[in-house]
Amino acid sequence: MRPPTICVYCASNHGADPNYADAATLVGKHLAARGVDLVYGGGHVGLMGLVADGVLSGGGRVTGVITRQLVDREVAHVGVTDLLVVDDMPARKRAMFEAADAFLTLPGGVGTMEEFFEVLCWGYLGIHPRPMGLLNVSGYYDLLIEFIDRSVSEGLCNPRVRDLLTVSDDATALIDQLLPPHGGNGV
Repeated sequence: MRPPTICVYCASNHGADPNYADAATLVGKHLAARGVDLVYGGGHVGLMGLVADGVLSGGGRVTGVITRQLVDREVAHVGVTDLLVVDDMPARKRAMFEAADAFLTLPGGVGTMEEFFEVLCWGYLGIHPRPMGLLNVSGYYDLLIEFIDRSVSEGLCNPRVRDLLTVSDDATALIDQLLPPHGGNGV
């Protein structure tokens, strides 16, 4: 039986609040401690690099999926367990999606939001039944949560979309909510 794999979406920058970097490192370390594999965007920069380094420092497995264009810009994390180089962003997102048993979104920008909303939409449409978590570090996602809640209250979105998303400001508790009790697959 293979260990579970969490796909983490997050920024390729560290951000202004040092709590973002601390949370990214904590996520990586907790994934490794739980025996959970990581699949992510394959970079060594920003929060994504910190998550990967946290997993690796704990002896965990990390699969990075990166486009050839980004490898050419020298942002690929060459220290990961497996580095899959793909031609374009749709192939990158597909490979990450297919490898994941659950999804966790940390603070990030428009790229992170695009990935987050895609898997949330796919979950809503029944394309996948996998758990989805949003780590609300320092209230970073307060306005996003408000937006989703408003779209529901305005009748523009079914309330079920909110039920699909687990939100917390506690990284370890959130990861534990996304995983089965003893870390096996079947998430």
